[in-house]
Amino acid sequence: MMNFCNKRWYCLALFFCWSFTASAQSTLQTPAQFLGYQLGDQFTYHSRLVEYVKYLAAQNPQKMQLQTYGHTYENRPLLLATLSSPANLQRLDEIKSNNLKNTGLLGGQTTGGKQPAIVWLSYNIHGNEAVSSEAVLQVLYDLLDPSNAQAQKWLENTVVLVDPCVNPDGRERYTQWYNRVRNQQPNASPWAWEHQEPWPGGRPNHYYFDLNRDWAWQTQVESKQRAVVYNQWMPQLHADFHEQAVDNPYYFAPSAKPYHDAITPWQREAQNFIGEYNRKYFDRNNWLYFTRENFDLFYPSYGDTWPTYQGAIAMTYEQGGSGRAGVVIQKSDGDSLTLAQRIAHHHAASLATVEAMSDKADQVVKEFKKFYADAQSRPFGTYRSYVFAMKGQEGRLRELTEYLDRQQIRYGYAGSAGTAKGFLYQTGKNETVKYAAGDLVISAYQPKSTLLNVLFEPNARLEDSVTYDITAWSLPYAYGLKGAALTSKVAMKEPKPAAGVANAAVPEAYAYLVKWTGVQDIKFLATLLKAKVRVRYSEVPFEQNKETFAAGSLVITRAGNESLGTRFDQLVTRAADSLGIQLATATTGFVTSGSDFGSRNIRHIKAPRVALLTGEGVSAYGFGEVWHYFEQQIGYPVTVLGADYFASVPLSEFDVLILPTGSYSRILDEKTLGKVKDWVRAGGRLIAMESAVSFLADKPDFAVKKKAAEPASSGKKEATEEDLKRYADRERESISEEVQGSVFRVTLDNTHPLAFGYGNSYAALIRTASLPQYLKDGWNVGVVKQEGPATGFVGSKVGAKLENGLVLGVQGLGRGQVVYLVDNPLFRAFWQGGKLLFGNAVFMVGQ
Repeated sequence: MMNFCNKRWYCLALFFCWSFTASAQSTLQTPAQFLGYQLGDQFTYHSRLVEYVKYLAAQNPQKMQLQTYGHTYENRPLLLATLSSPANLQRLDEIKSNNLKNTGLLGGQTTGGKQPAIVWLSYNIHGNEAVSSEAVLQVLYDLLDPSNAQAQKWLENTVVLVDPCVNPDGRERYTQWYNRVRNQQPNASPWAWEHQEPWPGGRPNHYYFDLNRDWAWQTQVESKQRAVVYNQWMPQLHADFHEQAVDNPYYFAPSAKPYHDAITPWQREAQNFIGEYNRKYFDRNNWLYFTRENFDLFYPSYGDTWPTYQGAIAMTYEQGGSGRAGVVIQKSDGDSLTLAQRIAHHHAASLATVEAMSDKADQVVKEFKKFYADAQSRPFGTYRSYVFAMKGQEGRLRELTEYLDRQQIRYGYAGSAGTAKGFLYQTGKNETVKYAAGDLVISAYQPKSTLLNVLFEPNARLEDSVTYDITAWSLPYAYGLKGAALTSKVAMKEPKPAAGVANAAVPEAYAYLVKWTGVQDIKFLATLLKAKVRVRYSEVPFEQNKETFAAGSLVITRAGNESLGTRFDQLVTRAADSLGIQLATATTGFVTSGSDFGSRNIRHIKAPRVALLTGEGVSAYGFGEVWHYFEQQIGYPVTVLGADYFASVPLSEFDVLILPTGSYSRILDEKTLGKVKDWVRAGGRLIAMESAVSFLADKPDFAVKKKAAEPASSGKKEATEEDLKRYADRERESISEEVQGSVFRVTLDNTHPLAFGYGNSYAALIRTASLPQYLKDGWNVGVVKQEGPATGFVGSKVGAKLENGLVLGVQGLGRGQVVYLVDNPLFRAFWQGGKLLFGNAVFMVGQ
């Protein structure tokens, strides 16, 4: 095993074996001189990383600009460094403007002159993949070093944008832990404490979201702020630096299949030439690497795919190590992997990428311009327009257009009614589609048409079923919209600035009414409940003043709110105005159909005291999705309970307990689970999600049951030729029993409070290969019948495990309720159509 302290190996790792190392005559401090230790000796705290980047900018104003483009949830700065030659930096605004004009996102003609290639390098999006933010310090130094003639030449042809740490909160969680527990002399044994990162790990951000799955959805504050700056630049290349398992060699482009159909021949070719430049550096140093495996270009919300669908050349770089590796770790082959070696590899890949873009700058800029010219005149894909009915889904379309604005995807409204051929999302069929004047229209003839078509296409064609992530994401399903993808253009009017909703206070109003249609209505309810306003909902549809209100509609009567006095009207109207909700006013408690407002069918909503379980055994991602929902999406208080002390918590303090997906065998032992059941019987509401449902299945008192295993055939069956399998096909064989994030149409009982606000079906993103049986004792609110998926990959052997299965169910237990959410309606916070459903589980069920 290699000795970590062996100076010869250490110097080899940091020498990097190329001619542009720092000059002894340079006055610019190296990372080692500034930090007081060699890169690779320890992990650098984020604050020190920021200090060095600021130092470099202050020392090199002619070649480097630094901006703080935002802050994390924990208020750490998000930085972007811009590096180029002094001549380019002096005309930086012109370069940026010309690039946007080339895309069509900015009107006018370019001012002429040579246009450098714009290169964006992102480091440390996964916090415990911390080596890349160590490497970036050396990368920045080498690009700025005046004695480095090669790097100075590269900067004449490129503008290099560097995000030194995309996920500061996750990085700091990791570095604080590692620097606290490591031995003074780093221990290479993989069993040492310093290689056993504890729950939840440093990979995700503050809310435990994987930021590398959030590029397109932009649900997290880091992603939203970064996307704003990205859209101001629109780089021709984006490189994202990661780590993988300890024993893996380095990975760089070209990417693995599947490639999405939208990826152009030029972008495919560019994957190869970027790889060639990397191979030159790695071959020179005899470093092991691999290409064209594991990391594909399909799911649209990665750091390599979201930029690709916007015309960039984009790739992932993966270094072996990750959070487990620490400063040094022994690999399974007996050799050791050091932090210094990992830094050297990412450093080499970074500079190889900049060199490639410098050498190919003219062609890169030319092809990027062509990508956007084609996007506007002959867009990728089958569909030329997307149309969505406005009536009845105003709230959901408001959420969609806010998303489109962030993506710089243009839209308008149908100038007149019409018909066209197309694909109807709610039926999954190609047919003649009718649309009305004023319906939302999104044309494919626009600069961001490729991104648009990838995000909205009903079925993404999968050229290879072995893929890294979910295979279905179509936004009309994600938002639960009624609409169609059309094969022809639809004439539209440009959108006008939306007029803000201004609800007038009506002191003589008997009640204010709100239709229950989307997440904005949950926010409205949460706001009122926090303000101590008494709110009711109707269990049945009703009609008043010739307007129909579906079950679940909110009824906010003056009766019961007398103590608020004149504040009652102000609280209700201001909350509605802030969320763009149009209130209806009732002057009487009598309805022309349905139940009058004094009926027992008009239920009072008691403000629930909500508890959420977290800690070791609970999925950090699953917990984070629920935590984020309460704190950032609806603004309602939630009490987080630790698994390590949950057994001693007085559950009578809470009305709702949420079990995110996780492994509960240790958390809920027989005694603790009995305590939970007693609490439910006394009136509590238990919400079990995903694998928490599997844990409860078949246990006494719980109605959810696993499907019976298929009966074994009688007698022994001899192996036949059909049973012969090739070893090389083992990965492909394994996915025959998987579901890779596919959309299914779930049949709903929308008379139950869990499904209020929905029609008779719901588009669910199913990620499990087996569903429970229908409930015999309870309410089967959402079920999958015998139809296959609406879109996405499902393994050939899954079949019966999903048919006639439970997705959403509710069971009465004593005076309480158990809600089963087999599908996670809050997945990655981008599945907008599920957020109302989860709100129903919290606020409506059991009231």
